[in-house]
Amino acid sequence: MTASLALAHPAQAAAPPFVHFEPARGDFVLAKDGRAAQVVTAAGDHELVHIAAQDLRSDLAAVTGAVTGAKSGSDAQIWIGTLGRNPAIDRLVAAGRIDAAKLRGAWESFLILPVSNPAPGVKQALMVIGSDRRGTAYGAYELSRAIGVSPWHWWADVPPERHQALYVSPKAQRFGPPSVKYRGIFINDEDWGLIPWAQGKFPDEPAPGPKTYRKVFDLLLRLKANTLWPAMHKASRAFNADPGNAALAERYGIVMGTSHAEPMLRNNVGEWAGKAEDFNYLTNRDGIGDYWRERVKSNAAHETIWTLGLRGIHDSGMVGPKTDDERRRTLEQVFADQRAMLGQSGIAAAPQVFTPYKEVLDIYRAGLKVPDDVTLMWTDDNFGYIRHLPDASERVRTGGNGVYFHLSYLGAPLSYLWLSTTPPALIREEMGRAWDHGARRMWIANVGDIKPAELQIDYFLSLAWDIEGTRSQPVGTWVGQWAESALGKGTGKAAATILDDYYRLNFARRPEHLQWYLPGEKPHASPLSISEADERLASFAAMERRLATLRRAIPADRADAFFELLDYPVSASAAANRRFFAAEAHDALRDAEPAESWRRAHIAAEANQTLSALTTRFNRDIAAGKWRGIMAVEPADGQWRSFRQALPVVPALVSIPDLPTTGRAASNAPATALPQLRPDRFARGKGWRLIDGLGRHGALLGAGATAARARASIVLPAGQWRAIIDLLPSYPADNGESLRLTVMIDGERHAVDVPRHTGDRAWTMAVLDNRIAHALPALLDAGSHEISLESGDAAVMIEAIRFLPADKPITPT
Repeated sequence: MTASLALAHPAQAAAPPFVHFEPARGDFVLAKDGRAAQVVTAAGDHELVHIAAQDLRSDLAAVTGAVTGAKSGSDAQIWIGTLGRNPAIDRLVAAGRIDAAKLRGAWESFLILPVSNPAPGVKQALMVIGSDRRGTAYGAYELSRAIGVSPWHWWADVPPERHQALYVSPKAQRFGPPSVKYRGIFINDEDWGLIPWAQGKFPDEPAPGPKTYRKVFDLLLRLKANTLWPAMHKASRAFNADPGNAALAERYGIVMGTSHAEPMLRNNVGEWAGKAEDFNYLTNRDGIGDYWRERVKSNAAHETIWTLGLRGIHDSGMVGPKTDDERRRTLEQVFADQRAMLGQSGIAAAPQVFTPYKEVLDIYRAGLKVPDDVTLMWTDDNFGYIRHLPDASERVRTGGNGVYFHLSYLGAPLSYLWLSTTPPALIREEMGRAWDHGARRMWIANVGDIKPAELQIDYFLSLAWDIEGTRSQPVGTWVGQWAESALGKGTGKAAATILDDYYRLNFARRPEHLQWYLPGEKPHASPLSISEADERLASFAAMERRLATLRRAIPADRADAFFELLDYPVSASAAANRRFFAAEAHDALRDAEPAESWRRAHIAAEANQTLSALTTRFNRDIAAGKWRGIMAVEPADGQWRSFRQALPVVPALVSIPDLPTTGRAASNAPATALPQLRPDRFARGKGWRLIDGLGRHGALLGAGATAARARASIVLPAGQWRAIIDLLPSYPADNGESLRLTVMIDGERHAVDVPRHTGDRAWTMAVLDNRIAHALPALLDAGSHEISLESGDAAVMIEAIRFLPADKPITPT
């Protein structure tokens, strides 16, 4: 059999499976009748290849129950090898049996195909051939996934599928190269999950140590990722404080890097022995230089991405320089000195990255000169909206561009550290925009403690591996397939519906943001009326009913995975909302309706107990107690109070009197819905599109070409009305100061210009609401009105146009 290989594009994410469980003509028999093919490697191949091969043996045994290895009795083999490192495979290539011309020299690419009579005494072998060590490993793990072993087999307790027989299609399967060269995660803000869990799980090593990182590396490889920024808080032991961590990363082929706050692979929180004020390059250049050189010397032999730049200790601003011009000059000197250190150690060509994070972006925009071969790592605003996209000059840099993106965040205005509620559709839109603008060298997601961000991590890395194949699918389709692979056959559609509700409801307000004042401000109630809050809670209750129906259909062996991936986040977010809004209604009604007030107090107290019970179950019961310490309800403690919400005040259940109640008075019944134009009401001109899976209404209207229009009409009831256009708080595609859009109402043109200044009050409110509510100045009378939209910025994403009575304030619903 001769195989030809084309690697112009990554394999499509939705390609049909190449492993099946009923035989077809020409199939390679991977396992049958209690026997599985023997996995064979070459002694001289990379250590990572041997690790992946051993994992494949274990996975085959777990799926089939068959004996593996030399004693299996199977006359079939699986050859796993890297071009140039496996003599048997290289002989087949040299003989023209396998056409690997386009595989040779490719980045992290692989081929899977069966070959007849590859060697004397071997009737047939399945080839898993990689262009490099990670490409080979990805091939082995791709085969594991295809036979039914989830990448989340350990981190989410997804059991392997069980099959009596496994067959591989005779057609060659081609994968790679990846869309993004370096793809990975940043474990961060790990104080409330990963560290207490690791301390209990692996008490014989400082947390997190090699036993923890071994599990992380396994996950990354199975997700076709290659890069890790390790845990770096004070609660953690610095990654490089234990040489075994770096050695393990090298064995697993994981490229180590560090965050923007840790230049030259130095964890300043745990490794800088001096005072914070001494981390001053103007007064202590030699001391800081020696500190950096020590790490360069110890890690020069490892595959590393070196972070350049300088900030203060623990993600604070630079110490010393007083003006942006001084900071610019200091950074340019720092670049020169850091690159000289790399050159002196013989690794001048090693990948290097600079991240203009927070205030550093202003320094960059003020004229900072970054060496051309250094990757520019652009960031979001910590809430999922990318602040800067590569412009024409940045796109042609030899170092390329990347993105650092948050799925979890500790910081102002309010943190989100507990549940993972960033919609996959937002990841798709923002990372897709970044890709389209040339950010293709490196993508890193801040994932907190990994759990419970499993779905978001998988989706982020799927985009990074195959951007076009992944984003071409509707988000609901991808989510359904992901859920079905984890929860069992027939569960995907129901799970996707539940998760669509989960993301939609929590996008309007995250569970960690259930207060409408900022730390340090005078507390005040939310802007929702009791009726509006009740409508929100009714939506959560409907979601929970769908969850209860699905729960009954989950196979027993997937109950733990179901709880971790779906049940806990959905149930906990609903309970958090019940607790908050019932407690708020209790306070509001105490004087006027005491019986109803106490009924609400009872709901809040029960919700509090539900949260406690759910979290106890996660930490104590799931997977036989495996996850003790991993889950903490936000806020978990009194640390970092300046940007964490306060716990709602909930009466103790035993203190609540048992009073009769007939329910809410008729005067508090829900008001008639106000008129609005949702995205699906618009007839879309060329370029405008519906963005599925995002916003309060399930879809957004995405901006199109400047000359195109989107049109709709509406009939307003009696009275005078004000139009409110709701936009996602994205940043202008041209890196300008404002989002721009033209709205025409009955032929009258209204220019919308929304300033986007990160950190100001408007930005704060927008990221907490995930919406900018912009009022148009014109007052509208009752009757029919024609609305049309002209895009001024490709970043514009419209949630709706709402119409409010002219004498009413803008409300959140």
